Amino acid sequence: MKKILAAAIALGFSAIAGAASAQPLIDWEKIQVKTIDLGNKTYMLEGMGGNITIAVGTDGIIMVDGQFAPLSDKLKAAIRAISPLPVKYLVNTHFHGDHTGGNANFAKDGAIIVAHDNIRVRLAAGTVAGLTGAKADPQPPLALPKQTYTGGSITLEVGGRKAVVTHVANGHTDGDSWVWFEDANVLATGDNFNNLKRYQNIDFANGGDVRGMVRANAAFLAISNGQTKVVPGHGGLATRADVVEFHAMATTSRERVEKLYNAGKSEEDVLKLRPLKDYDAVWGPTDQAAESHLKNVYRSFGRL
Repeated sequence: MKKILAAAIALGFSAIAGAASAQPLIDWEKIQVKTIDLGNKTYMLEGMGGNITIAVGTDGIIMVDGQFAPLSDKLKAAIRAISPLPVKYLVNTHFHGDHTGGNANFAKDGAIIVAHDNIRVRLAAGTVAGLTGAKADPQPPLALPKQTYTGGSITLEVGGRKAVVTHVANGHTDGDSWVWFEDANVLATGDNFNNLKRYQNIDFANGGDVRGMVRANAAFLAISNGQTKVVPGHGGLATRADVVEFHAMATTSRERVEKLYNAGKSEEDVLKLRPLKDYDAVWGPTDQAAESHLKNVYRSFGRL
């Protein structure tokens, strides 16, 4: 259990480029779950790991992401404070442990885990992160998604609430989904967007690609408006304006690095050239973070 949790923490903290080397010892008892009311019986939960979205229907709850396993009891208590109804669906936006660690604990209570089928495959087999080499062990059957899809969108319905779950073809990973609650004007992005104003990890070893991340954020902009409440993978509640800013950074990263890649520049060449130096001052808080982002973007195009 400790080995699995350590890997999950390592993968979870690698969500922000360059942070994977910091794998802190966490005092789970001190972690508090914060509930933010988004309106129309929809909520955002902040704790440790990926943000959670809760949508309450008349006979059940749709939940997006489940954070780390040691937080499940606190998360369940926070959900009970919102509604006594059971979690019917738990959507995984991608396979990293800070979003899927609670799968088995919620499945024991009857929640149906829903995800793109690549998440099921990767959780069952175990994974290795391309940038850091952090390993996650295979997960038991109870923790695996039971309802999967392979592309496009699916709709989940619980007591008058609808969640449209849409696949991102190779963004943060190859199994990403984002979730749209039209009746509440709430968008849950998973880790194709963060509101930390930091570069976002692209897990290239597990299907991640900067071009897919750019497409995902273009889709977020297309479906949202000025009143949309955006639940990011990490960071505080966001707005469409925050997505505009992130999309510009991701697009520029893709364009500048792809130009150098197509010109035959090696990864070492690109790191020396620092084509994103102007962005690093804001989005890359450390030299390591800036370097990690360049590596992730460069390796999206396939040449090591």
